[in-house]
Parts: sequence; structure tokens; C-alpha cells
Amino acid sequence: MKKNIWGSLLKYTVLLLILIFLLFPLYWVLITSFKSNMEAYMFPPSFFPLGPTIKSYVNLFTIHNDFFVYYKNNFIVAGFAALFTTGMSIFAGYALSRFKFKWNKWILAALLASQMFPVISRMISLYDLMGDINLINTRAGLIMALIGGMLPFNIMLMAGFLDSIPTAIEESAYIDGANRTQILFRVVTPLVKPGILAVGLYSFLTAWDDYLNAATLIKTDALRTLSVGVALRYLGELSYDWSLVNTISIIGTIPMIILFFIFQKYMIKGLVAGAVKG
Repeated sequence: MKKNIWGSLLKYTVLLLILIFLLFPLYWVLITSFKSNMEAYMFPPSFFPLGPTIKSYVNLFTIHNDFFVYYKNNFIVAGFAALFTTGMSIFAGYALSRFKFKWNKWILAALLASQMFPVISRMISLYDLMGDINLINTRAGLIMALIGGMLPFNIMLMAGFLDSIPTAIEESAYIDGANRTQILFRVVTPLVKPGILAVGLYSFLTAWDDYLNAATLIKTDALRTLSVGVALRYLGELSYDWSLVNTISIIGTIPMIILFFIFQKYMIKGLVAGAVKG
């Protein structure tokens, strides 16, 4: 009994320390947003605001409300990128999962190999390609770049989800007179809803956090997304308004936190379902 008690105590202590380690940066951003800029620069730093103030939040919604242009652009770009990536991943993943042809393994290998190269390695060729088709400095060009970067991994992920669905279900539907399109949308898709949601959320989060593609392809301030807009407008060369920057970080994080808490159950279920085959 004593061994079990001490073992449980040690386990929960380690988990608590890990949790504190992971959440501390978020806590620091939150408390800094309620400090004055002078207090944010104070050394040694205060772990609790000495004089809590919401001045940065008021300034963000009044003086610096151009921030919401970047916010809107982020929603547009991330939303469309996630929507199109998820749709294409369903079709491509279904083809790789159900149609076993000669080059199937090589296609999967190519998709996997594409994830081994850093994003920056394709920026020069991507910029040249987007310039040739006049998509530099457009939301459409940025969305297409994000889709191209996210699609290989999402296709493999969706193929894993679809592999967990028995083919006997599709064969039964085929015997009943359903064609391939009806089988995909009326039989298979409802069974992999958690997987589709997981792919959609992953795509949205990845597009929301993108910096390099947006910094390379977007030049007009009115089209910039959140990460680039904040970096270029609110981070100076010599000094930062850390209170305002951390306030922006909190406001920018809220949609992700809401999405996570609403859909975490379905996302975990989808990831686990995709890990089991047969």
C-alpha cells in the first residue's frame, strides 16, 4: 500500500511539474498583458502584476484597432486553406486507401519525403512560380501556398483513417446499388467524421500560425495576416511595447483555445482511430 501511495504521489508530482513547465509561457504572456510597459521591462521581473491595468486592451481596441485587419485576414486565409485542404485530402486519401495500384507505395513515399524538407527550402521556387501566374500579394496565392505545404501530410493522415474502415461495408453498399461517389459521401465519410475533423483542425491551426509563406508572398499591409502584421507593425527595431505585444498574443490565441476545448474529444478520437488499421 505504501509503495502504491508513494508511486502515485511521485507520478502526479512529475505530471504537475510538466504541466507547470508547459503552461508557464502562456501564464507569462497573460500577466504581462496586464502590466504597464515600464513594469514589463522591470528587472528582476514580477511574477504578478504590481499594478494590474487593462490599458493595453483598451489601446488595442481604440488606438491600434488596425490589428483587426490582420485578424480578419488570418480567419479568411486559415479558413479557406483548411476547407480546401480537408476536401482534397478526403479524395486523395480515399484513392490511396482503396485503389491499390503499381505506384501506390511510391506515391506515399514521395508524400513522406516531402515532409523532410524545411519550408524555407521551397520559398525561392514558390515565389518564382507565384510570380509567373500573378499570384504574388494575393490571398489566393497565399492560400494555395499553404494548401500545397499541408496537403502531403494530411493525405497520409486521411489515408490512415480510411484504412481503419472495413471494405466489407463498402462492398455491401455496392451490392445494394450505390456507386463509388455515393459510397464515399454516404457510407465512408460519416464513419470517419472524427478523422475529417482532426485533419480540418490541424490544417486550420497550421495555417493560422503560418509566418514564412505570408511574409514572402504578401507585401500590402491590408492583406497581411496576424503573425506578419504584428511582427512588422508592433515590434520595433530598438524597443518593444511588450504589454501591447502580449495583449495581441492573448487575443490571437483565443480562437485556438476555444477550438481546442470544443473539439479536443473529437480530435483525439480521430487521431486514435487513424492509428489503428483493420
